Amino acid sequence: MSSSRFFLFLFCLFSLASPGALLAQGDRDVGAVVVRPGERGVIPVAIASEEAELRRLAEQAFGAHGGFQLVRERAAFTFTFRSAGSNRVTVEITSGNPPQVQFRETVSGENTRNALFRAADLAAAKTTGQRGFFAGRLTFIGERTGHKEVYTADLFLGEVVRQTNDRSESVTPRWARDGRRILYTTYFQSGFPDIYQIDLVGRSRSGFVTKRGTNTGARFSPDGSRIAMILSGEGNPEVYVSNSAGQQIRRLTRTNGAVQASPTWSPDGTRLAFVSDRDGRPQLFVIPSSGGTMRRIPTNISGNCTEPDWNPVHDNLIAFTAATSGRFAVAVFDFTTGQSRFVTRESGDAIEPVWLADGRHLIYTARTARSKTLMLLDTQTGQSTRLSSPDFGKVSQADFWIRR
Repeated sequence: MSSSRFFLFLFCLFSLASPGALLAQGDRDVGAVVVRPGERGVIPVAIASEEAELRRLAEQAFGAHGGFQLVRERAAFTFTFRSAGSNRVTVEITSGNPPQVQFRETVSGENTRNALFRAADLAAAKTTGQRGFFAGRLTFIGERTGHKEVYTADLFLGEVVRQTNDRSESVTPRWARDGRRILYTTYFQSGFPDIYQIDLVGRSRSGFVTKRGTNTGARFSPDGSRIAMILSGEGNPEVYVSNSAGQQIRRLTRTNGAVQASPTWSPDGTRLAFVSDRDGRPQLFVIPSSGGTMRRIPTNISGNCTEPDWNPVHDNLIAFTAATSGRFAVAVFDFTTGQSRFVTRESGDAIEPVWLADGRHLIYTARTARSKTLMLLDTQTGQSTRLSSPDFGKVSQADFWIRR
């Protein structure tokens, strides 16, 4: 592999690459939230609870959503949260004048915090018609120890657990469909990229694909039966697919010297999008997951497009990282219109997008020369909310999972 091709490979691997309508008057900071101009369809809601911690968590969740504005008066809905015993929370939705109860349900969780987020998800779904995501979990790369290790946490970086102690380079952790396993790439054992598996239930870690050459980019298919990955044992890095155990590996691409990276599955599992420099510079391509001809995705927005992530709800949308004006930003390509648009406005880089389960929100990494921060983006309103605090240190490469 030439030095320029190897640089591209490293680039892709390490990410060098509704009631009411409120209108924001210019950009304004509200704590960790940035509200963008021109938002519409935002629902004004009030949060009520006799318990300060439940109220704090609910306000944090709905304040980060982008589809809601927290108000004290003239709310379209009031969401009331009450503890209902151990690890149970009741949510009540009222509206009208005088207020009338529209919905009430008690939700169980792994603990009170998780139950609150599940109850908030119900309230969000009942009032927006879109699936909630507050009770989801993240896996990501944290650098607080001085090394890139795999961590897990809830969406708002609570209940953080460090899952590895490789004291080496760990990258691109990805959830299994059932949330019981994580695949990631590490250099700790051989000094070369190998794919390892973390069993979160058995609290164990084992080699998954450790063949000669580089083994990276492993991602489960939507139904969990297959895994796409990048292997270079037969020459340059190409796209391969295996079964869920990492066996019966089959090569999909044959590009005669090009470098492939970052495979992502379509929601129905019939296609894979990935990065290739077959035409000179990194661009997005698509290929049937059963094999066939790869074709370029006409993003037409940048000469450098990487890190695709296929929307799990809207199969016409792919988020990706694109170079623009001396930095990187997150863009979304629409197969239906054939158009791409930038969706982030960071002063530094915005990289590593991953969709949430509602198909509306995504998480990305905001990167400067000194920091890496996880951000939650509402692609409808443009609101961007910081998820990780500076105290945690550099955080990047998130992947999202929520119980189905």
